[in-house]
Amino acid sequence: MTHAHAESSAAGRIVAATHHWPRGFRASVGAAAIKKPGRDDLALLAMPEGASAAAIFTRNLFAAAPIEVSRRHIRDSRGHASALILNSGCANAATGPRGLGNAQEMVDAVSIALGCACEAVLVNSTGVIGVQLPMDRIAPVIPKMATGIAEALDAGPLEPFARAIMTTDTKPKMSARRIELPDNRTVHVAGVAKGAGMIRPDMATMISVLATDAAVEPKALDRILRHAADASYHRISVDGDTSTNDSVFAFASGVAGACDEILLARAFREVACELARMIVCDGEGFERSLAVRVTGAATKTDALKVAETVASSLLVRTAITGGDPNWGRIVAAAGRAGVAFRPGDLELRVGGILIFRDGEPCPADSSAVRAAFNGSHVAVEISLGATDGATAETNSDEFLSCGLTTEYVRLNADYTT
Repeated sequence: MTHAHAESSAAGRIVAATHHWPRGFRASVGAAAIKKPGRDDLALLAMPEGASAAAIFTRNLFAAAPIEVSRRHIRDSRGHASALILNSGCANAATGPRGLGNAQEMVDAVSIALGCACEAVLVNSTGVIGVQLPMDRIAPVIPKMATGIAEALDAGPLEPFARAIMTTDTKPKMSARRIELPDNRTVHVAGVAKGAGMIRPDMATMISVLATDAAVEPKALDRILRHAADASYHRISVDGDTSTNDSVFAFASGVAGACDEILLARAFREVACELARMIVCDGEGFERSLAVRVTGAATKTDALKVAETVASSLLVRTAITGGDPNWGRIVAAAGRAGVAFRPGDLELRVGGILIFRDGEPCPADSSAVRAAFNGSHVAVEISLGATDGATAETNSDEFLSCGLTTEYVRLNADYTT
């Protein structure tokens, strides 16, 4: 996954930016005591002049009620939106007709408060499954949030919005980039995310919102979003579970004018990758992260399959938690990934140290190997040897996970109690 850095091309330069919403966006938060009193648990993002919109939703068959509403609105509006409302503390999933009615009531309330079309409002929720939303507490807060948006003088910071959508997260997740164009214009891309458990996006409980002030048509925005999600949210796992509410929303206000699509896609990808890494590093019970990079596969699909199998292995992840240099679990996981390769061609490095090659262990300093397994981040590199040179890099992929800790088990054993 990419890291924050300045990157230039003939079309422009991408640099890190302050954590503010791009131009054309206004945000507001509110407290409805959905699960616990005394904290903001509603977040409203408005695009007063309208925006292109795109979204990727969970493929879980128990998709939550707000997902059903947002899917319909994205379709009916042909990729345009004026607002997004999110809540934490309750997923509004597996809640039947009443839950669907509650999601629609949230949308209707925003539509009335902001004076926009109903189908221009998107919605999602996050929190406990199988619990109804307390609409008697939510409904009165929405007009107050709309008033806050009307009174806002500028786009404002990302942090209040990012905090309002947190559940078991321990910190808000935010990222932003500025694109400096040759004609002295600037384009901004910013994003927030929440997620710490039930993370294995399959388009985790994960929600992310990406926004830009570039002018982008809905079809192009959808293309950019899917490219970014594929490189980021689809390459992470905390516990292997796909949520009922997974969603990534993207909006483009158009205030900054046109921007080269390749450059804009790169900025979206950087923001999404940074947010995805934050999700894993804030995973429930997190102690250390695990990155598995596979090269030299016969195909890129094979590389991803091996990387994900190793990074998701419970035995590998528990070894990572204990800082145990039990690298045999890594090669065993690679061998059961369902990918054809010759075991004698596999090379394994951990923290850059060559551990296995030509079908047997390699001489390595045991203290250095142990240190590589005990760092805050464990980097595993696997070469399958099916290809070499430039093709080996082309047929490569990476998957990001983390150790599986006793604290993770404790948190999820007591989640509703």
